Amino acid sequence: MPVQPVAIPEYLRADRHLVAVDCIIFGYQDEDLQVLLFPREIQPEAGKWSLVGGFVREKESLDLAARRVLDSITGLTSIRMYQVGAYSDPGRDSGARVISVAFAALVPVDRYDRELVREHGARWWPVSHLPSLIFDHRQMTEDALGFLQKLADSELAGRDLLPDRFTLVQIRKLHEAIFRRPLDPGNFRKKVLGMNVLEKTQVKTTAGSKKGAFFYQFRKGK
Repeated sequence: MPVQPVAIPEYLRADRHLVAVDCIIFGYQDEDLQVLLFPREIQPEAGKWSLVGGFVREKESLDLAARRVLDSITGLTSIRMYQVGAYSDPGRDSGARVISVAFAALVPVDRYDRELVREHGARWWPVSHLPSLIFDHRQMTEDALGFLQKLADSELAGRDLLPDRFTLVQIRKLHEAIFRRPLDPGNFRKKVLGMNVLEKTQVKTTAGSKKGAFFYQFRKGK
């Protein structure tokens, strides 16, 4: 009987690609939105400013890989992360064929592990004054900011960037930093309170005015 040819499984004939995650880590300080960058540790482009990222391991999901990368740089493990998009241009990484999935994270700048950040040479940069970034990392950052703006247009974004209690002015300043423009105080107040996610405390601050302003906090479960 003639020998039947052995069919090569499609999995073995398919091209192989590397998969990476890149994290756009936003912080908020001095009424300005900032991004955490670090000097790239591997070739190509070693030493140049880069988003925080790494390759997805064999037994990892994309979400787990992104959380591992975030933890390795900031020491934070319970931060909400948002998948921004996938970047797959064949020439985007000059070292190899790499498909990268970008995640955005909002990090409280008073709670991350500063020593760990220093060990990696990372530092915060204002989104309006970013240095030259490797590959397509600037596009990722712009896309992540756009994603954050859409999020903030429908809900109160940046809960992780605020203290436990805050004034309406503080939360407006945060949203102005996100949208990169001033917001009308009256309209913003009306919209924010209409969402029914904040509750007013009985504690006031006198900073900035003699009359003072009440602190607010997020309602539990909202």
